Amino acid sequence: MPFRAAPLVALAAVACVLVPAASADSADEQALAARYAPVVRLVEHNGCEPGKPYLPIDVNLLFDEPTVALRGPWGNDLVTIGPSAKQLDGLFEYHLDFPGNALDPGCGYLRWERQLVEGHSPTVYAHVATDPGHPGKLALQYWLFYVFNNWNNLHEGDWEMVQLVFDAPNAAEALRRSPAEIGYSQHEGAERAGWDDDKLERVDGTHPVVHPAAGSHANFYDEALYLGSSASEGVGCDDTRGPTFDVRPVVRTIPSDPQAAVREYPWLGFEGRWGELHPSFFNGPTGPNLKQQWTEPIAWAADWRSRSFTVPGGSVFGTNATDFFCGAVGRGSSALVRLVQQPLLFTVVLAALVLLLIFLLTRTRWQPSAPLHVARRRTWGQILSASARMYGTRFPLFAGLGLVFIPILLLVSLLQALVLHATSILGVQTGGGSGPLAFIVLTIGTSLTLLGLGIVQAAAARALVEIDAGRRAGAVQAYRLAADSVVPLLLALVIAAVVVSLLASSFFLVPVAIWLAGLWCLIAPVIELEGLGALRGLRRSGRLVRGRWLKVASLIVVGGGLALVTGPLIGALLILVTGAPFWLVNVISGVIYAVTMPFVAVTSLYVYFDARASYELEDEQEGVVLPAEIAL
Repeated sequence: MPFRAAPLVALAAVACVLVPAASADSADEQALAARYAPVVRLVEHNGCEPGKPYLPIDVNLLFDEPTVALRGPWGNDLVTIGPSAKQLDGLFEYHLDFPGNALDPGCGYLRWERQLVEGHSPTVYAHVATDPGHPGKLALQYWLFYVFNNWNNLHEGDWEMVQLVFDAPNAAEALRRSPAEIGYSQHEGAERAGWDDDKLERVDGTHPVVHPAAGSHANFYDEALYLGSSASEGVGCDDTRGPTFDVRPVVRTIPSDPQAAVREYPWLGFEGRWGELHPSFFNGPTGPNLKQQWTEPIAWAADWRSRSFTVPGGSVFGTNATDFFCGAVGRGSSALVRLVQQPLLFTVVLAALVLLLIFLLTRTRWQPSAPLHVARRRTWGQILSASARMYGTRFPLFAGLGLVFIPILLLVSLLQALVLHATSILGVQTGGGSGPLAFIVLTIGTSLTLLGLGIVQAAAARALVEIDAGRRAGAVQAYRLAADSVVPLLLALVIAAVVVSLLASSFFLVPVAIWLAGLWCLIAPVIELEGLGALRGLRRSGRLVRGRWLKVASLIVVGGGLALVTGPLIGALLILVTGAPFWLVNVISGVIYAVTMPFVAVTSLYVYFDARASYELEDEQEGVVLPAEIAL
């Protein structure tokens, strides 16, 4: 008996030592987690209900919930309704399935979450972890779960996290020190900050402020529009701009001991997906226990980025590369969602649109283009090909017109600053305005912008006439010749902008506004080349376009679209394939925009000459090779 009792006594003695030690560790971890619990600053807007964004929820609300299903790994077969947390322990490649369709979410997930969390507080899960490869360091993690990721990569369930790193071997020692650094998860990567960095806002000295982006819930340090062009940053734009409100989530501390953690939180043993089954990045995410940072937090922190890139404000050059990139990624994502959701229908519609485009392009004659003898009637295709040949063969002239236009753009921007107290130069936003004067602001801003384009059109018209007459033409000379038309051109554009804006303010009158905009799209060449005043120029443009509205409007739209999209498109490609700073990409895109802007003017001039020739030669038959021409 004594020989048997001795081991039992020894075991009891060891237990008496270990249990208090474990309790002390647990208490220290809870104290550490409470001290540094994050303040979550949520964006109010969500596209559904103002002021009610997705919240970080207590995942226990998902279990034993009759609206949640557990589906098996062999397809989408139903295993059970309302699974418990213990049922998930040890399951691999199973899926939780929430009510709704991730590829067509609408506002359903948000409303379901509201029902789910009624009477419950937002929650964050704290986890203290060490890394075997980095002794002497400690990670304090906060995990947040959202029921839906409403971003480019739509998917049910979304785990995000914040991690603080301490130069300490355990929680007790970490309580005596300040964190060395902190990292915010952003898609597949994270961004670091030193504990005393200016970009890190802290409440009461120890609580870091986290800015989850609207929809994606990627965590940032400030309010801005952030641009990512890689998997670690996310491809697209994350928006953390206000209005916002703060949430102080309830902190639930997960024991650092793996067995104790699974006993207390059985869902940590789940190795499946926290959301609906879908292809690729539309699939539900895996849980924290399957992430590298759960077991190797310090090694994971070595790959944190030092900064995230904000999207510069609008530029005086027009739509910039970063704005274009954000919009293109969003629209591309929507198209991909449709492809995944209804592949046959999407393919049929896309093929039909391509065939229709080919059909329309083959219904017009493109040759001969013959850019000289400008006062001719031309087909739709001949106008575009003549414009392209004229612009291409005399690129230095028209590029010069665009470059000379940059100071004019800057002047327009300064005028907007004086009149509207809002402008942006080279992507730097300086202010804004709204309220009862919004209509006046819109009218003045539109008029000034159109005036800039009108001046380019007037100068290009002068240059084109000089070239057609066999005389030399330069950019500065063209602007000097066009100077006398600035005043009537401005008056005509203000009138047109006011009328079109008033009509467009009513949904039912939008078609009328579009029709009038088409009638008046030849104002600049009419006033410049025919020497008319503002009102007579508007009437003359309407007479030339009437009966040819579709041809004129479509050519202006296509020509303008080709010119306006070139710079932003090249800029967006630079964002994807280079590491150039975004401000530089925007400037490059803006210069390309300025240089290609005269192509819009050249196209509108050939449209004007075609309309004028057709108007003055209505009784003559169109020629077989080239249309009839008139004398200038």
